[in-house]
Amino acid sequence: MYANYFTHLECSDTGAVFAKNQPQNLSDVGLPLLARYDLDTARSEVDRDAIAARDGGFWKWRELLPVADDKDVCALGEIDTPLIDVPATAKASGATGRVIVKDEGRLPTGSFKARGLALAVAMAHSFGIKRMAMPTNGNAGAALSAYCSRMGMESWCFAPEDTPEANLREMALQGARVFKVNGYIHHCGALVGAGKAEMGWFDVSTLKEPYRIEGKKTMGLELAFQMGWTLPDAIFYPTGGGTGLIGMWKAFDEMERLGWIGPERPKMIAVQAEGCAPIVRAWHAGTKHAEEWLDAETAAMGIRVPKAIGDFLILNACRESGGFAIDVSEDQIETARVRCAREDGLLLCPEGAATLAAMEKAMADGMVERDATCMLFNCGSGLKYAMPDGAQVLDRHAEIDWGAL
Repeated sequence: MYANYFTHLECSDTGAVFAKNQPQNLSDVGLPLLARYDLDTARSEVDRDAIAARDGGFWKWRELLPVADDKDVCALGEIDTPLIDVPATAKASGATGRVIVKDEGRLPTGSFKARGLALAVAMAHSFGIKRMAMPTNGNAGAALSAYCSRMGMESWCFAPEDTPEANLREMALQGARVFKVNGYIHHCGALVGAGKAEMGWFDVSTLKEPYRIEGKKTMGLELAFQMGWTLPDAIFYPTGGGTGLIGMWKAFDEMERLGWIGPERPKMIAVQAEGCAPIVRAWHAGTKHAEEWLDAETAAMGIRVPKAIGDFLILNACRESGGFAIDVSEDQIETARVRCAREDGLLLCPEGAATLAAMEKAMADGMVERDATCMLFNCGSGLKYAMPDGAQVLDRHAEIDWGAL
């Protein structure tokens, strides 16, 4: 057993307190709940280096997670995802500082969704919940199905009809009931909400329960540890629902209060596609919330989220950190994906490639210094996505012109 310092839940807007000993979705004003801890006590009792030395990937941070009982931990071989320098890509992009990719595609089910869904499933299991449902653009549903099956629970996934086939089949093979819906992810989310009473499932939509964000905050804990308890100058984060960006910002605050890091913060940069950029539009408008983006379109499915319930939390983190929100075109995303693969041998998913494209654009516009240390989040394995066919046909029976090859 590990010491558990989780005390209560709190409305992200009003600060109203909610009990931790029962399932919760949104606050009484319909906004996300955040988990809070007794950090003063933890500061005097917890050794950061002892925790960091443990195995188990994101589960090593148990003292800063809500899961109290070992029987609720659902593990599938999690690791600390690597920090991969891409010097040739950086040079080709015009960067003179260190450019690093945190490759979340190495996690179970091949994406960073494993972090949030493992925690959500673990907490649901602790409450005796047997059936969970969510809207998904692909990778979240894959993680939910895997961890639910691991814990003997049912999963129901509702995905836009153009979700990559690999994701749909992955969910189904891992035990989920999968439905293709003629709409976007927020339309799928409406179906999850509409069926809740009759189907008896727990809604695990992005930020509509408090624990996915706790899993995603482990990216911030892990990153600080891997960088010697310092932080990069800028974090470029592919932003759909924005759980990871919000979670890392929360993690940095908690670590400072624990005395693990100082007050310095990276610029938090929300990256979106031009075809679906509600956070970018709100950033430029200076508003607290983002209006729904109509007719969203981008090949980077993970950031095709027309309406994010945590929009104000994303925007707050960007503003408080001196960061910003930025969008990139489909051509820029694909150019960045090809560049990193060919220059440094690292295959990015489209959402990860968007962060590289955003870094190039931000440097060109003077929004980030070219010598800055930049962290790019590759949120999933590039192997899950369609790739250009570069193979040529060679007839072994014909005479081969080796010079032409």
